[in-house]
Amino acid sequence: MPNAMPSRAHVITGGFPPGQPAGHDHDYARLRLLQFLAEMEVPASVGNDFSDVGKWLDRSRLLITYTAGPFPDEDQNRAIRDWLVNGGHWLGLHGTSGGRAVRVGESGRRRAMLKGSFHETLGGFFINHPPVRKFTVDVSERPHPLTKDLPPSFEIVDELYMIEVQDPAASEVVLTTASVGADPSPPGFGFVYDKDTSLQADGKTRVLGYTREVGEGGVAYIAPGHCHTPATNSQPFVDVSVDPEGKTPPVLRGPWETAAYATLLRNAIRWGMG
Repeated sequence: MPNAMPSRAHVITGGFPPGQPAGHDHDYARLRLLQFLAEMEVPASVGNDFSDVGKWLDRSRLLITYTAGPFPDEDQNRAIRDWLVNGGHWLGLHGTSGGRAVRVGESGRRRAMLKGSFHETLGGFFINHPPVRKFTVDVSERPHPLTKDLPPSFEIVDELYMIEVQDPAASEVVLTTASVGADPSPPGFGFVYDKDTSLQADGKTRVLGYTREVGEGGVAYIAPGHCHTPATNSQPFVDVSVDPEGKTPPVLRGPWETAAYATLLRNAIRWGMG
């Protein structure tokens, strides 16, 4: 990365509509991310969506996003892509791979995710997740800055994001899971999709984290990261691997409370700051 890039980060955390949690504790995620940055002496600015992202890109070396609804429009996506080409790094977490959902079916009760141009820039597209569950994250055996000091695998309680990798040939996969078979969502749960395009060629492995180069810069995406409080929770129930009766824990911070996830985020910040 060119030395001329500023040594700052810009953090975007928020739900949609503006001010709404959209099922996630953005305050907690924002606080933890800022704590990691402060610990590593990286000054940071913050935002709740992408509306003013262009103002901060020129002042930043790293963009970190943890969103549930907000996404870059065409102009904002173009600004991000140009910034990446010139050496910027984007760390997308959890719901960053989502975006806009539309009502489908005669009843209009179900929704499907719409793929946008920013998904091409990010390199990943969210299609669905089953109820919160416990599952195993497998770490790539190939050395990579994001996986330094991580164990070969670790368990988390989280939303198992089903991610369609947009450019597999140009992406280096660093995290996967094969601990869950076909989408275990009960009827009527989650988002509608035509095909489980998150499944890899072996029919069982899903990608949970990857990096990809974009010009002089690059993107890292990490799917795990759910957290909620009683005021922000939208999980009607959880898998029995979390609670035998399927009751949703009132406070859930899942991977954020594991040593492996903290190591992963610190590694990702180092990667992003060059």
